[in-house]
Amino acid sequence: MNYAKYILTLSCPDQMGVVHTVSGFLFERGGNIIDSAQFNDEDSDRFFMRVNFEERRADVGIEQLKAEFTPIAEKFNMDWQLFDERVKPRLMIMVSKIGHCLNDLLFRHKSGNLPVEIAAIVSNHPDFYQLAASYNIPFHHLPLLGASPEQKAEQEARVLEVFHQQKIDFVVLARYMQILSNDLCVALNGRAINIHHSFLPSFKGAKPYHQAFNKGVKLIGATAHFVTADLDEGPIIEQDIARVDHSMSPEELTAIGRDVECITLARAVKWHAEHRVVLNGKKTVVFK
Repeated sequence: MNYAKYILTLSCPDQMGVVHTVSGFLFERGGNIIDSAQFNDEDSDRFFMRVNFEERRADVGIEQLKAEFTPIAEKFNMDWQLFDERVKPRLMIMVSKIGHCLNDLLFRHKSGNLPVEIAAIVSNHPDFYQLAASYNIPFHHLPLLGASPEQKAEQEARVLEVFHQQKIDFVVLARYMQILSNDLCVALNGRAINIHHSFLPSFKGAKPYHQAFNKGVKLIGATAHFVTADLDEGPIIEQDIARVDHSMSPEELTAIGRDVECITLARAVKWHAEHRVVLNGKKTVVFK
């Protein structure tokens, strides 16, 4: 029999009885735990947990489960979320004129390797309209016609309009080469993932791979992190590296770096879509 499957994620002050109580809650209702992971962060004195379980009561839905669990959450002062595993998160991808991460995400999604529904692609340039059309995904060209704060605010208001109209669950900045305003960062807090080369902050600005080449680096990499108002300093979800050497040109470094960016971002998106990432202040807990 196919039972409904749910994912419960929670964090709370570290204390005795959390695992016992959550497990007992599910046992008393005939729930079957498929997978469970826990972590106690001694620095913050907080406890984190992710439970994937089957609900075997055919007449019980997610809203009733939430109502039944609420007294436990209140008792332990939990920050918690409950997700229906059958419902794929709705994703909005934002991109500018560099398309390797966008193309990679679209292909992985088409191949069934990303558990998301890509509901929209937003760009400040029209370059990837045809690519979006080839995957039957709505493309929203929202240009930045000027650099004034008023024009930026107007464009970001249209971004949020698409976000709300399409009922987006989270956003991926797939090389979207614009700095988000503080207001937009707040609006998307915990729901926007960015990718950048790990040279930051050492190699800021244009052509970071050329800067790295000039310094003779031996490692290049990429970082996927949540977006915050502090540029490129949000909680890190995933990082990866590749070794390089003196024989490689800036163009070769760029190609290798872009491959690493694609892989790193895809992992972060997949883990977030599977509700494996829990915020822990300025850090994350990732249940792999």
